[in-house]
Amino acid sequence: MEHITHDELMAHLPDMLDAPKDNVKIDTLCLRPDYGARDFVDEITLTVDRGIPGERWENAPWMKLDDGSPDPRIQVSILGKRVMDAVWRDRENTPHPGDTIIADLDCSHENLPVGQRLKIGGAIVEVSDVFNDACVKWKVRYGKDAKNFITIPEHVPYRLRGVLCRVVQNGVIRKTDTIIKV
Repeated sequence: MEHITHDELMAHLPDMLDAPKDNVKIDTLCLRPDYGARDFVDEITLTVDRGIPGERWENAPWMKLDDGSPDPRIQVSILGKRVMDAVWRDRENTPHPGDTIIADLDCSHENLPVGQRLKIGGAIVEVSDVFNDACVKWKVRYGKDAKNFITIPEHVPYRLRGVLCRVVQNGVIRKTDTIIKV
């Protein structure tokens, strides 16, 4: 499989940066009950205490607090659809990125500063200060250029790998919902 190149990504960048800023429809909802597992669903329950009940975050988060409990700042991940569409070329043989929400949304610091709250269905999430720099799995699945593109210093403020959030109000989100800045 041929991964996207740096030059191709640079050609896509203006379109990625032109994503809508607010009031965007959810494209995909994804649950990750275990490593590599993806369940595409029509609704997800978000809770302050448990994040997404049944998600891997509860038992095996990639970030933990000093006491060993899951770090709430990574309960929900939102990935911009334009970035996903650019890097995920082989959809039959390469896993979905696994982000909770895929939406055509500008995830940049300018549009979604740390602390920005987003109303999604009956839930509210808050943008965290954790930068999603794309893990080694992103590199293996979508290529080294896709990984490096995320962390180019001038690209860091764009949050091209998406935004991480903590749940601040319990609620149900549905695939038919929109993401609204509050």
